Amino acid sequence: MGTGLGARPGVATRPTGWPVLRTPKWMLAAAAILVAGLTLAAIPHRPSAAERAADLRGMVHDLNTDIESCAGGVSDSITALRAIQSGASNDVTTAVKIANLAAANCSPANSMPMEDLVQYQAPGSLASFHVQTAVDDLVTWGFPLAQRVQIDVATLVTAKAPGAVERASAQLRQDQQALDAQRARIDQVINAASTSLTAHVAPPSLPS
Repeated sequence: MGTGLGARPGVATRPTGWPVLRTPKWMLAAAAILVAGLTLAAIPHRPSAAERAADLRGMVHDLNTDIESCAGGVSDSITALRAIQSGASNDVTTAVKIANLAAANCSPANSMPMEDLVQYQAPGSLASFHVQTAVDDLVTWGFPLAQRVQIDVATLVTAKAPGAVERASAQLRQDQQALDAQRARIDQVINAASTSLTAHVAPPSLPS
């Protein structure tokens, strides 16, 4: 009896269609590792208290660096004013130069450190402490508040008439009070974060 057309006894028939490709086991393992890695990367890192304390210390260091020339200028201006008022110095020209230079150092338009401060962004790990508020308040402390104090000093040391001296003195007291109030707000935020994190960091060094 025949075996059918084209068929030969003892010869296997070839399968039809494309051959089935099997994925190597090593590729499956690599894919699993990749998926696991991506999953872990997607999980947000929660910094420890020690890491957040280090971030706070680093932030205050940066703030001190940016405000240093402006804050130092305030101290220099007040020192020059007191020297004139006490009679220890009569060099009004130098006192005015000190105050004017100090005022320029508090302006973001004239001072690169102040420009850096304006653009400074607090670490995200400290967001719950709202420390960006302290950064913004420090900018305001320098410009325009500290700048106003230094302009007041220049006005006061050049005032001659009693009425002009009285008005300049009153304006200086008012602007110094605003400066101190701004400092108190900054100190409150930084001290609260430092206490919570046991960071032992002082607020930015600002003259009172």
